[in-house]
Amino acid sequence: MSKVDTHKKEQQFANLIRAYRKEHVGKGPEKVQVSFKGNWGIAYMTGALSKVEKFYLGDKQNEVMLHYNRTEKIKQLYSDIELGEMEALVDAKFVKLFTDIDLTDDEVVSIFVFDKSIE
Repeated sequence: MSKVDTHKKEQQFANLIRAYRKEHVGKGPEKVQVSFKGNWGIAYMTGALSKVEKFYLGDKQNEVMLHYNRTEKIKQLYSDIELGEMEALVDAKFVKLFTDIDLTDDEVVSIFVFDKSIE
């Protein structure tokens, strides 16, 4: 696959991530950068937190709840929703998601694991 084709596929993957999160969480990330390595789709996102979530972060007691919702609940979301469009794009079956968020800097790293190479 050419560099242009790979970049286009990574951009389409980023658009799907944004769309899934917007539909199911209420707000998609403002910026998504994706790269493929082996059977991983690695996404770096910024601007994922909503205004309400940022407001909640004004109280340190809410950090644990927000971190849980933006990691564990997001993992569960990707296990529960139909990912046919994403799987068709990369021609591989989704296996699981690893994700973490830095609440202070509003940065997310997610690693989408597939059953075969997606490069």
